[in-house]
Amino acid sequence: MLLREYEGGVAVLTLNAPGSLNALSDGMLAALSGAFGALAEDRSVKVVVLRGAGRAFCAGHDLKEMQAARGAADKGAAYFADLFARCAAMMQAIPALQQPVIAEVHGIATAAGCQLAASCDMVVAAEGARFGVNGVNIGLFCSTPMVALTRKVPPGVAFEMLVTGEFLNAGRAREVGLVNRVVPAERLHEETMALARTVAGKLTAAVKVGKRAFYDQQGLGLAEAYRQTGAVMVENMLWRDTEEGIAAFLEKRAPDWKE
Repeated sequence: MLLREYEGGVAVLTLNAPGSLNALSDGMLAALSGAFGALAEDRSVKVVVLRGAGRAFCAGHDLKEMQAARGAADKGAAYFADLFARCAAMMQAIPALQQPVIAEVHGIATAAGCQLAASCDMVVAAEGARFGVNGVNIGLFCSTPMVALTRKVPPGVAFEMLVTGEFLNAGRAREVGLVNRVVPAERLHEETMALARTVAGKLTAAVKVGKRAFYDQQGLGLAEAYRQTGAVMVENMLWRDTEEGIAAFLEKRAPDWKE
């Protein structure tokens, strides 16, 4: 259900349920949660790439599984509350990871699948990829996917997507900030891995502390944001590897990092 591969400090997680367009079933949610939990403790992994097998990145929640739960005598509101809580916890685990996470998107990323892409730190999309929070088309407003989406794109763009159920193509998704890079479909994995290797080549400790500071300062007032990030800069500046990095830059040589 979830394939894991490792290449030079990059962990590649592949949603492997192509028959359901990699829907976020109970099993898939558990697999992703387990993988992110393991990665949080794995110092050998510097970057994570998240991708989908088959024709799509992810089509969102498993509607067949949800309908079956609706009809089960022992399930109902409690099941759905638990489902959305588990999904929210998994989504929040992505920005909480020390490693940057790159979504590699092809085909469609819809509803909770769009939420999954938006929860990642960066998105590389294939030409022809489409993004939508189109639950409204079946009478289910994408309230939880909205949380991640509104933290990536302007409110007006997000609201239009939510109430119309219309898709954004990859180019438009890049224009509004949901996607970082759009590449030819046949080069999608190659280009995503190139970006991952670039990030993996930086000082791991600096990227780790920087990612945490990036999310921590969001939502703070201007003065408090500068106070917090200034403290991070002080800590970072005093590291041995940062001293070496600056020296190497000034001496026009490659740094000898120990991290």
